[in-house]
Amino acid sequence: MVDLNKRKALFLCTGNSCRSQMAEAIVNNRMEGEWLAYSAGTKPAGYVHPKAIEALAEINIKHEGISKHVDDFREVEFDLVVTVCDSAAEECPVWLGGGIRVHKSYPDPAKAVGSEEEIMDAFRGVRDDILDEIPQLVTEFGTKNPGE
Repeated sequence: MVDLNKRKALFLCTGNSCRSQMAEAIVNNRMEGEWLAYSAGTKPAGYVHPKAIEALAEINIKHEGISKHVDDFREVEFDLVVTVCDSAAEECPVWLGGGIRVHKSYPDPAKAVGSEEEIMDAFRGVRDDILDEIPQLVTEFGTKNPGE
């Protein structure tokens, strides 16, 4: 059952396989008393990247998300919508939410090249940046009213 007292945030990127999934999981884990987070993509990949799941597991966050299309949330009123990649910021439908819309760009770790460890380090880096920045951003913008 959804707790109607919680504020709702949507994290949006293009593929909904890495960045937005990590942001959703981190907010639901670290801010569960106040926020209910969702994620979606403008062009969903159809899966959650295994390295994103692994990076979250390393910080004791279990995530079993699925890749979703932003249209799946057409009827949901969000308090906050955060685009986490430049492409999604440009493609983000104007109808989303009714709340605050914020852009915070992160590099796509799925595009990382190199050894397995170097690629995993790219996922860890994005995870750590999201962990450091997104809860603070949600707290800051979650206290504002739309249009401020």
